[in-house]
Amino acid sequence: MSEKLNDLSLDTLCASLALAMGVEAPECAAKPAECLNQYIEEKLAGKKADRIFMYNPDAIAEWVYRKYPTLMKEAVKRTELEIPFCAVMPSVTPVCFGTMYTGAQPDVHGIQKYEKPVIKLESLFDVLIRAGKKPVILAETNSSMAKIYLERDMDYFIYDTIEEVNAKAAEIILKDEYDFVAVYNGNYDAIMHKFGPESIEALSELRANVQAFAMFSALISEHWKAHNTLVGFAMDHGCHEIDGDCGSHGLDMPEDLNIVHLYQAYPSKC
Repeated sequence: MSEKLNDLSLDTLCASLALAMGVEAPECAAKPAECLNQYIEEKLAGKKADRIFMYNPDAIAEWVYRKYPTLMKEAVKRTELEIPFCAVMPSVTPVCFGTMYTGAQPDVHGIQKYEKPVIKLESLFDVLIRAGKKPVILAETNSSMAKIYLERDMDYFIYDTIEEVNAKAAEIILKDEYDFVAVYNGNYDAIMHKFGPESIEALSELRANVQAFAMFSALISEHWKAHNTLVGFAMDHGCHEIDGDCGSHGLDMPEDLNIVHLYQAYPSKC
């Protein structure tokens, strides 16, 4: 496992996604991650993305990603750019997703512990709506992503099961009606807490995350050919094992803070 924190903060992602779509960044967003925008600039030949699909699995740490390449193979095969990020503290789900889509540190966006209030600060979803674009969030009932970005003039599809979330996401890809799609899957996190990050049960959910992403990527590459598209495999934070063979996160340590995002840009073929 790494003994140091990654240099690039997760707060740089939001402005990069805004820049990729040609909209202004949210008011409190950090400067964009240059590596992501350079990749998009080259891959799309200087054009902006008119579709972004963000697959957000929960709690997949960089050390898990590095240790189990066979399980990650299908996600790696379907992406070109690997970006190591450092999540924010405390490294828990609502805090980190608050930063991911506002570009602001926790003391600015307002969630500084495990709670799920609606974020009032300007987010990526707000600037997309103002620019006339259609974002959508798909997530499980009671999850952070089902709650912290509510009260926007946009669509939300909230279901009790991941199977329903993923089925709706596939339908959305086929219908091609939204400009920015964020899909949250919390299955690895939930099982990791109960049985540990490297348990057979948790690694089976990791594999399920990768398979879901591969399925979404295949559908997008086939059905969004008319668009300049960016697809991301983008988790919120990492995890570590605790006593009793269970898993946890939230600490100021590389295991909980270091994550790796994967990206693929598809230029329009029409």
